[in-house]
Amino acid sequence: MDLWYDIDMKEIDVKRIGDKTEELFGRIAYRYPEMIMDAIHQAHQEETNSRACNVFSMLKENARIAVEEHIPICQDTGMAVVWLSIGQDVHLTGGDVNTAIHEAVGRSYTGNALRASVVDDPLYARKNTKNNTPALIHTRIVPGDTVTIEVMAKGFGSENKSQLKMLTPAMGVEGVKEFVVETVRKAGPDACPPYVVGVGIGGDFESCAEMSKRALLREEPQEDPQYNQLEKELLESINQLNIGPMGYGGKATALKVMVEYAPTHIAGLPCAVNICCHVCRHAKAVIE
Repeated sequence: MDLWYDIDMKEIDVKRIGDKTEELFGRIAYRYPEMIMDAIHQAHQEETNSRACNVFSMLKENARIAVEEHIPICQDTGMAVVWLSIGQDVHLTGGDVNTAIHEAVGRSYTGNALRASVVDDPLYARKNTKNNTPALIHTRIVPGDTVTIEVMAKGFGSENKSQLKMLTPAMGVEGVKEFVVETVRKAGPDACPPYVVGVGIGGDFESCAEMSKRALLREEPQEDPQYNQLEKELLESINQLNIGPMGYGGKATALKVMVEYAPTHIAGLPCAVNICCHVCRHAKAVIE
């Protein structure tokens, strides 16, 4: 007996997911996340370095112009990264969800006149795909009957400064701190500080890297008190580097440090650092 029809599942057409993805990428190209603008205003108020203050004034003016004149915040409109959290009680209809997202990204980048930066072959031909596709899609199944879409437009000035290191367990907290701060120091002014720094600790090689990038999406401090304290200590140490906004010195080399962690093997302590420029273009939506 076929019991499929006895199962109560919500149907969500992949077109809805695609349409929302298209909208989100169009939005983040022109508009800073609210939490980033708040952090920039606060850092500007606390800054005493005159050159750094001038940079903050220019960043805020750039943000205003981008919104009012519908001009991208930055000429590097990023590689499209999408996280899908699909409720286990959802039945996706209307086609392949991955195809829907790739097509949505293509429409958003061409329709909003955003720079196409993706090449189809990383080593030989390096031919531009002309619409910034394919997107990078991370999918996970979660409880519930909704689909959560989180998107990021990740520029490669900052991506190129990101690093991963397989630390030994004996290196502990101090080893993690040293690696994170050194990664930011090496980035210097090259990735458009003040930075948002995502840190992944634990898991394995590939999950640690993804964790560090997903950390950039989080808008609240870590709930775990120890990791919350680690975020604060890392931010303080990074800001003591005196790289400052765009490398002109000052108190704010980073606006935020976000740490994510996961269980790992007894023989390992993977740590990844994902550097993001001050814009940290991301957005989130829930399809019900």
